[in-house]
Amino acid sequence: MQDTQPTLVHKRGKGTGGRAIIFRETIFRGKRGRRPTGGNRPISAPPCLRRVRALEEAGFIKGYRALLDEKRLGYEVTVFAMVHLSSQAEADLQAFQDFVRSQPLVRECWMLSGEIDFVMKCVAPDLKTFQEFVEKLTAVPQVRNVKTSLVLRLSKDAAMVPMEG
Repeated sequence: MQDTQPTLVHKRGKGTGGRAIIFRETIFRGKRGRRPTGGNRPISAPPCLRRVRALEEAGFIKGYRALLDEKRLGYEVTVFAMVHLSSQAEADLQAFQDFVRSQPLVRECWMLSGEIDFVMKCVAPDLKTFQEFVEKLTAVPQVRNVKTSLVLRLSKDAAMVPMEG
């Protein structure tokens, strides 16, 4: 059976092989114009960029983002909100998700199994602004209750999934 995964650098071992090198390079450098490398061995830009393009086309690389410092941009408060809905009917789930997508303070929203239906990562310039958001959130018809936890400190922020190689 032929490997349908894009060939990158020389495959090393099992799993992601050489892909890990390109993934790490892409994460650390983003999509800037620096000359990419093949791990410890520099490779010319055109072959490396072709390999990155192949990863993009295969869906391994979904996009590129700049990592911004929330606090320097005036968002002093980070809060996780755990939301329990009154119903898990598809129409209610969709209505709640539509609300969430329209809220700029919500940076991430994850649907969960178990007692909590959604967990949201929110940022706000101050507690008063976040409290105003919570008042809007609890007024959404599908929301049964909301529990919030204020972030004291970030302990880990890994930008990529674990990879061997």
